[in-house]
Amino acid sequence: MTFGRSSVDLYPEQHNVPLADVETFRKSVGGSPTNVAIAAARLGRRAAVINRVGNDAFGAFVRQKLASFGVHTEFVSTDADLLTPVVFCELDPPEDPSLFFYRKPRGAEMNISSAELPMDAVRAAPLFWVTGSGFAEEPSRSATMDALAARNRRPHTVIDLDYRSMFWDSPEQAGEFVSPAIDYCTVAVGNREECEITLGAGDADDAADKLLERGVTMAIVKLGAEGVLVATAEMRMLVDPIRVPVVCGLGAGDAFGGSLCHGLLSGWTPAEIVLRANAAGAIVASRLMCSDEMPTSAEIDELLATGLVPDRISR
Repeated sequence: MTFGRSSVDLYPEQHNVPLADVETFRKSVGGSPTNVAIAAARLGRRAAVINRVGNDAFGAFVRQKLASFGVHTEFVSTDADLLTPVVFCELDPPEDPSLFFYRKPRGAEMNISSAELPMDAVRAAPLFWVTGSGFAEEPSRSATMDALAARNRRPHTVIDLDYRSMFWDSPEQAGEFVSPAIDYCTVAVGNREECEITLGAGDADDAADKLLERGVTMAIVKLGAEGVLVATAEMRMLVDPIRVPVVCGLGAGDAFGGSLCHGLLSGWTPAEIVLRANAAGAIVASRLMCSDEMPTSAEIDELLATGLVPDRISR
């Protein structure tokens, strides 16, 4: 079960050009926690999202797409006043695309309150995933913290530090509200910037140490082209990156997250979890879309066995 935003993402079909010069787009459902649920479902997991969309055509599109991916939608509510967010992607360059969020005055998911949460389902879920962006505004901020408190640090309770600058007044504000949530989680994942903002530690080993000191049982620090550091009280390992021709850098982290969920629920070793999550992310980075391109277990196996990105399976 993931808690957080959904959006409609528009991907340009022309690469390496400014957004103003793009002529055609492809539409997809997006939003990081939503994509994580979709990625886990693609790997065979029963997945659900807690979210809110607008009472508009894009909200209907989000529900339809989630159902088509096998993600349960009973906890997706409708906001009477706010629109479903739209996000434009600029692939200039494809390796480091820019995102433009249209969510004024704010995204509908920020209106979810604690009273609306399906707390029995939150407590019972064998894996519960939240993101740092869920703490950006009230009542979502309190609802996210109350959900974590209700789980009482039950395995697996995962936080993706997920810093999005456009959601916050400053990095300091993000750190103030996201950092306390770590004390309720069993797994934390973030990149260098997110660890610096949330923990005051930009060095990977220092960040992992601080996360473990806070009671997290598995700390994952993404290092971009240098790979991923995974650490527990018993082990620490730098997992090498898997290099592929990049079509669109978006969504790789969400594919990583969905595979991470699958690995945790499968009881794999930390090294195996991150190795396969890296492969899942690499596959999505080699494709244009995000949710529509989430890999299957067979595709991950093929990449790890051959070193070659598998041809996209028709969905």
